[in-house]
Amino acid sequence: MKKQTGRNKNENKNEQQNPEDKYPQPPFPKQKQEFPGTESAMRPQADHGQSSYKGSGKLKDKTAIITGGDSGIGKAVAIAFAREGADVVISYLDDMEDEDARDTAHYVEEAGRRCVLIKGDITSEKQCKKIVSTTVKEFGKIDILVNNAAFQMARKSLKDIPSSEWVHTFAVNIHSMFYLCKAAEPHMKPGSSIINTTSVNAYHPSDDLLPYAATKAAIQSFTANLSQILLNESKGIRVNAVAPGPVWTPLIPATKWQDIDIFGDNTPVGRPGQPAEIAPSYVFLASEESSYISGATLPTTGGRITI
Repeated sequence: MKKQTGRNKNENKNEQQNPEDKYPQPPFPKQKQEFPGTESAMRPQADHGQSSYKGSGKLKDKTAIITGGDSGIGKAVAIAFAREGADVVISYLDDMEDEDARDTAHYVEEAGRRCVLIKGDITSEKQCKKIVSTTVKEFGKIDILVNNAAFQMARKSLKDIPSSEWVHTFAVNIHSMFYLCKAAEPHMKPGSSIINTTSVNAYHPSDDLLPYAATKAAIQSFTANLSQILLNESKGIRVNAVAPGPVWTPLIPATKWQDIDIFGDNTPVGRPGQPAEIAPSYVFLASEESSYISGATLPTTGGRITI
């Protein structure tokens, strides 16, 4: 186990650094939150690129939907997209996340872009259609769809997993993705991009995350299959995925209470990723720089192998 240096507090994140030292390393304080968790209660605080991400117009005047955009990876993606010139629609679950959602909207608006917040449960196809229709009403188009929201709950054994929880995990992680893609596709022009969040768990499933890992493997297949369908239909819509490794987000203290103090120490880098380190992958896949990439998964795993 590597010593936590904390040197990141006083350094420019854009300067070349040893990735092992760039952010806090385990052990972390023991902590527990109610699902879905909030950013303010996390120790240490996560980095979403607020003070480091600099845009260069890669997504100028694009419109993006980001599910789970209030916190974690989704928040970092929203900030990066806005600084690249995109307007952002953020979908989030419930009242507990209001403060995080407003904070994300603040950073989007500070970048000179519009932000629309839509609260509700995306396991409902009706809610997914509402997200799409609201986006089209507000902006007249959808250029980028980021299916990022997810549910997980750590369980020690198969018998500990409630059947209702198995169904709910698939409803959040997979069913909503289908609903949103189906509703959004008619409003997406050639050159648009769908980006799905899978996980290192699709390659190396954690034994305490059976339902979650199964959905993340399903997302891999969904991404590859849908990319072929849309290109074969000459839609010109690219579909790709990002596979994060362990990332320090509110989902972790809200679902993995037992080993949170050593979370992320199973990566070669020796620590969990920060949302700010994951967001540039979404920018790349949303931009014209990845115009020849579809059906691919970009691993952001802290060195964990995905082959």
